[in-house]
Amino acid sequence: MKRLTHDIMKQLITILLFTLVSGAATSQRKLSEGTISYDIVINTGSEKPQLADFFDGATSTVFLKGPRSRTEMVSSLGTQSTILDPTKNVIAILKEYGEQRYLIQLTPPNWKDANRKHENVQFTDTDEAKTILGYTCKKAIGKLSDGTTFTVWYTPDLIPENTDFQYVNRSLPGLAMEYESNVGNFKVVYTVSKINFSPVPVSKFDLPKSGFRLMTYEESKGQ
Repeated sequence: MKRLTHDIMKQLITILLFTLVSGAATSQRKLSEGTISYDIVINTGSEKPQLADFFDGATSTVFLKGPRSRTEMVSSLGTQSTILDPTKNVIAILKEYGEQRYLIQLTPPNWKDANRKHENVQFTDTDEAKTILGYTCKKAIGKLSDGTTFTVWYTPDLIPENTDFQYVNRSLPGLAMEYESNVGNFKVVYTVSKINFSPVPVSKFDLPKSGFRLMTYEESKGQ
């Protein structure tokens, strides 16, 4: 009986060690394709959050396929999509607000100019952690070049192959599961609500051939 117990213990230890090793080897996953859904909450710091009302129930959905990405922000105001497809040298923004539909095509310098606020972001990890959607996330403080700071929770278990879809978080060693964005006096919080690893059709990154008014980046800045 003692020998049997000893043998069983050896087997259990072997299984445990195998599980730990396997878990360590597979816990980090490269995110090269899939769909990431974020819920959006706006804190206006006001007792009359009119702007927040417009964004009540707003979502941001990111479609990834290798180097391609499409980010769709949907709110009661309409939909704004950003498409990045380096395989076709495409950088474009689609704005659909009621009957107003615009297609803005950007050059690489335009894209860099649009994101100049988020250049050279410095992240500092903290000792805090929490679980989001089953993933253990680390808390980091991001600091912009103008001194503005924001909080981001990221998981090192998911490593995006393409990081340009979140310019502000592209230097993080993992996927941002929850992060803040300061827009004027408002604080916008994005939190992952779902991750789907199913294949994304290539057609998702095609530009519309009609129905949109073409606009240059310079023209869009004057809107």
